[in-house]
Amino acid sequence: MTPGEPLIRWDWILSNLDEIALRVGEHVLLTAIAVVAGLAIASAVSAAVLRIPRLEQPATIVTGTLYTIPSLALFALLVPYTGLTLLTAEIGLIGYTLLILMRNIVTGIRSVPVEVSESALGMGYTPAQLLWRVQIPLALPVIVAGIRIATITTIGLVTVTALIGQGGLGFLILIGIQRFFSTPLIVGAALSIALAVAVDAALVMAQRALTPWSRLAVSPADVKTA
Repeated sequence: MTPGEPLIRWDWILSNLDEIALRVGEHVLLTAIAVVAGLAIASAVSAAVLRIPRLEQPATIVTGTLYTIPSLALFALLVPYTGLTLLTAEIGLIGYTLLILMRNIVTGIRSVPVEVSESALGMGYTPAQLLWRVQIPLALPVIVAGIRIATITTIGLVTVTALIGQGGLGFLILIGIQRFFSTPLIVGAALSIALAVAVDAALVMAQRALTPWSRLAVSPADVKTA
């Protein structure tokens, strides 16, 4: 940025709207892949932990270790094996979601009152019906809270994947730094924040739509056992 140059050049933004839209799309795609894949893996691990409680400690150690590794260090460790690829980016991004998602899934399921589960079994529910029709719906607020945290964290981490050639809004930030040009840097940062806020709001609305009883005076247990 040269002396006297405006902080934001609106002409650059208007002439690069296609590029900006492309980077937003890349950012959303990278985030969606990581969160969906992370949720699938975390759900499988959580199911194993709930069935075999002694697996919880090793699962927590593994996912906790992945979560504590700095993102740049993790990408640097992966690049010699998987290259500057989408796979490298997603391995790192998925790894950071697992601890949050697993903890919230396990905590949410375990928070369902025992008497509610026993009542459902007494009514003839199979274990699978108990899980999908009673436990998961009641645990949904806790599970969605984990998804929200994992998603917002991932949106922030995706900006780093530009360093391994995977685009996203981090690409705009990177070229802004490389060219000493504040406009793309500010656009990339502002859109990353806006995306995180918008996605978080969408998840809150989805949770409210899926758990209408949370807005009522009665408890979820009363709704399910009524």
